[in-house]
Amino acid sequence: MKSLNLSLLKRLCAIHAPSGHEDAMRDFLLEYINKYKNSWKTEPQIFTGAEFQNAIVLVFGNPRTAVFAHMDSIGFTARYNNQLIKIGSPKTVTGYKLVGTDSSGAISCTLETDENTLELKAIFNRAIDPGTEFTFECDFRSNDDFVQSCYLDNRLGVWVALQLAETLENGAIVFSCWEEHGGGSAGMAAGFLLQNYGVRQTLICDITWITDGISHGKGVAVSIRDSGIPRRSYVNRIRKILDEHNFIYQVEVEASGGSDGNEIQKSPFAVDWCFIGAPEDFVHSPDEKVHKSDIESMLQAYQLLLDKL
Repeated sequence: MKSLNLSLLKRLCAIHAPSGHEDAMRDFLLEYINKYKNSWKTEPQIFTGAEFQNAIVLVFGNPRTAVFAHMDSIGFTARYNNQLIKIGSPKTVTGYKLVGTDSSGAISCTLETDENTLELKAIFNRAIDPGTEFTFECDFRSNDDFVQSCYLDNRLGVWVALQLAETLENGAIVFSCWEEHGGGSAGMAAGFLLQNYGVRQTLICDITWITDGISHGKGVAVSIRDSGIPRRSYVNRIRKILDEHNFIYQVEVEASGGSDGNEIQKSPFAVDWCFIGAPEDFVHSPDEKVHKSDIESMLQAYQLLLDKL
């Protein structure tokens, strides 16, 4: 596992991009794409701008399948008197380090959770502008077997999508927004690809959870269902391709959790989706942890499926 180059992932994890304020991640990705697109096997068409809000759509050749990777993260919004409101569902442990910027400059503060009221507060030496957004301070760690950091969900999905882009001949990649807090970005992009390219197949490139049925080091997880239920015939096609190639993966069946797939399912478009992602522990905390062999498995699964679906 030592050979896995994760320097780009480390950079992605440190970018401040809470749901609804993905500007910095969007700009980073556009700069990266424009820098390297000429060296990729197929140079993509790039769709971005006001009609896509903060999302980015890449189209390679004649796409049959689209990969969705959300670029936003969980976080917090400052209210009044340094109170904090959750963006998405972050873990709220007293002592977590948070970073943000308001009109007076950069802020590095500490999260405090009242044990009785569960009220959240930023401990800082001055009043913070209401509306200031905070994300976890990034402490990226890597050893022979694991990578650990805030925001592996879903900067790891973004990383996989960028690796795919290097060799993809026919397909589409969507860097979507608002996934952690809810929004129509994925449904919008699915509609765009359906109406303009006839794409009806999507794969949700995101990170799932370690549970009683999903473990570290046993391969990428293919989800039968979570809070959303994808069309079973489509999931069966995906599993058949993996099985025919003797690909090792885990089967996930959960009652909760969601992804861009839920947004696509709720959209008015007849587009199939399936969640395929590496599992992590310590979800939505500064210490999210993924096994490196599962990262490799995730990338290889996407490479195979983009070719065969």
